[in-house]
Amino acid sequence: MIDVVISQEIAEVCPDLCVIAISGRVRNSSYSPELWAMIAEEEERLRATWQVEEINKWHPIQATRQAYKRLGKDPNRYRPAAESLRRRVLRGLPLYQINTLVDLVNLLSLRTGYSMGGFDAAKIQGDQLCLGVGREGEPYEGIGRGPLNIAGLPVYRDRIGGIGTPTSDEERTKIEVETTSLLILINGYNTIQPSSADTRSQAPIQSLQEAGALAVAWLRRFAEAQEIETKMICS
Repeated sequence: MIDVVISQEIAEVCPDLCVIAISGRVRNSSYSPELWAMIAEEEERLRATWQVEEINKWHPIQATRQAYKRLGKDPNRYRPAAESLRRRVLRGLPLYQINTLVDLVNLLSLRTGYSMGGFDAAKIQGDQLCLGVGREGEPYEGIGRGPLNIAGLPVYRDRIGGIGTPTSDEERTKIEVETTSLLILINGYNTIQPSSADTRSQAPIQSLQEAGALAVAWLRRFAEAQEIETKMICS
């Protein structure tokens, strides 16, 4: 597995951050009817049980938004992906259909509230990813978004530059149908303090661990994942 480290500049601002890294060999496909049946069920469940104004109070999303604010980024302008996905669903819009692995990561984020990165590990340059803070003028091409101002955003960098933020991953390392080597990073920006805003949230560390277990189960089910490795990294 690629080594994942948390920089001091992130650790000082987010001392309760823990990340679950999951890697493995996978078989991707363009579309999975079974997975999309699950996505449809999740969309219906969310529309029946949540309101738009509740989304940013849910602990995993709230914690990511608080991290943005501490780093000087406006979370209403640069929303975490998990929040954007839920807002899309509650507005009555379906999730985007990309390919099975991307759709799986989107469903995981929708279900758990964690903004997570999904990467073609073979495209990552070097043997380490470091989570730091985006700089002014730093080049970054968000998937489906074009140039993205990542100044003040948490950003994973490989040897060349940024590949992932909670708002959007980078075009250079995106998952495609041909992807066979996968890395998923699940980011829990506050794994210590329990949420008082929403009683439906579990204890944060338990919730993060369960998100990791669910990711592994779904990768085996929908992508024939093998040689799976998991690791938790905390600041």
